[in-house]
Amino acid sequence: MKRLADYHSSGRSTEETVRWAIEFGGHGYFKLQTQQKQSEITSLARAVAEISPATIVEIGTAHGGTLLIWAALASDTVISCDLESKDVQAEFLRSLPPPGSACKVTLLQGDSHSARFRERIIGTLEGRHVDFLFIDGDHTREGALADFESYSPLVRPGGLVAFHDIVESQPLATNQVFSVWESLRHRFEYSEFIDDPNQRGYGIGLLRMP
Repeated sequence: MKRLADYHSSGRSTEETVRWAIEFGGHGYFKLQTQQKQSEITSLARAVAEISPATIVEIGTAHGGTLLIWAALASDTVISCDLESKDVQAEFLRSLPPPGSACKVTLLQGDSHSARFRERIIGTLEGRHVDFLFIDGDHTREGALADFESYSPLVRPGGLVAFHDIVESQPLATNQVFSVWESLRHRFEYSEFIDDPNQRGYGIGLLRMP
């Protein structure tokens, strides 16, 4: 927890918070890591910061790197969802919001595609609308599309929805977010954050809800 104390020792800009998310390190259950390209996730974080989000939902906690960023940006609530249990590191992850922040981190384990899990998220929101939804869980076409269809209706008008791994060339055949992104982006106001148009993997797509 010393690394977290160092992070909390002073205020951080959005750009500095992203660098911490990338370089945080640590060991075992207290290792924090984000599997993102720095330029891409920085551009996304800036866009999210511009809407001054109160409530953020992310599908896919993984190693908590993006959770660190969202916990710094949300003024009220971050709900982070993953198939795997985060019980061992739960206290650590719930401590990510900076000192003085009213943001509360809630960790939910389960299948984001199930109706029961969606109801858990709705119950946790307690009537709040979502300002930003980050979809970075199941990367199959069916899975990413199901997450969008299930959770984008919870996002307020003018709120944001982002997908990770939108470039067409991917290292794994199961990374099929590109086809979902291609089918959705022209229906909305959108932005793309791609470090190199020839890169393999990564890329972030951002939609603004009408």
